Amino acid sequence: MEIVSLVWIFAVGLAIGSFLNVVVYRTIKGDSPLRGRSYCDFCGTLISWKYNIPLLSFIFLGGRCAKCHKKISWQYPVVEFLTGLLFVWWYVIGQSFFLLGQSPWMIIQPVFWFGVGLSLWLLVIFDWQYGIIPDFLSGGLLAWVFFYRLALFSSGIMQSADFINGLISSLGLTLFFFILHRSTRGRGFGLGDVKLAPALGLLLGWPGVIIGTMASFIIGSAMALALLALGKKKFGQTVPFGPFLVAGSATALLWGDSIWSWYWGFLK
Repeated sequence: MEIVSLVWIFAVGLAIGSFLNVVVYRTIKGDSPLRGRSYCDFCGTLISWKYNIPLLSFIFLGGRCAKCHKKISWQYPVVEFLTGLLFVWWYVIGQSFFLLGQSPWMIIQPVFWFGVGLSLWLLVIFDWQYGIIPDFLSGGLLAWVFFYRLALFSSGIMQSADFINGLISSLGLTLFFFILHRSTRGRGFGLGDVKLAPALGLLLGWPGVIIGTMASFIIGSAMALALLALGKKKFGQTVPFGPFLVAGSATALLWGDSIWSWYWGFLK
């Protein structure tokens, strides 16, 4: 029964991943992701349901449109597959992180973190594929995190010092990113990253904001060197930093306490 549950969770993740692809593509094109059926990016033909099954249709069609036979971007099956894995990970492991036992927080908190995860994953897709972080994502994530933290504070679960800690971390990270943006004149650090900073700072708090930022730069540098070595990028070309901010933030959320303790223990 557990295997059946995992298969169903993975299938739901595939479907959500397919929808995220639609959201990204239509948002970039200035179209509504909620209007009308899916269509081919090249010939505009409406896609039949049998050719619109997440992941399986791509494999069955050999990665080409059933009508015009143009190649379908690998973004679609990759996003679907990784979203499916994200759902499985959340079902098996993720929902147990930061779990509160009080009602109704035992339900609210997993929903909150699930929303954070999907928002950050959608941000990764946008920035990696098109080099932008939409304002509705960074603004929506900030509102989602702020009102959740405010609710925790109002209910007495979060101490006032921790709430203020998050606000100061949010302000400090935003100021730091803004200085980077101005000093590089927008070439090395985009304004979208600056707009994302308030939400990440509030989400991570102190010292998570330090760990997340450092991890982002380390992961980003390693990836940039790898792309240079593989010939995928040349010196002077930019690499979207949003995905590395997400990776660094995830590192801080999952292993931040252990990393912080290891670091200070290493210095002693």
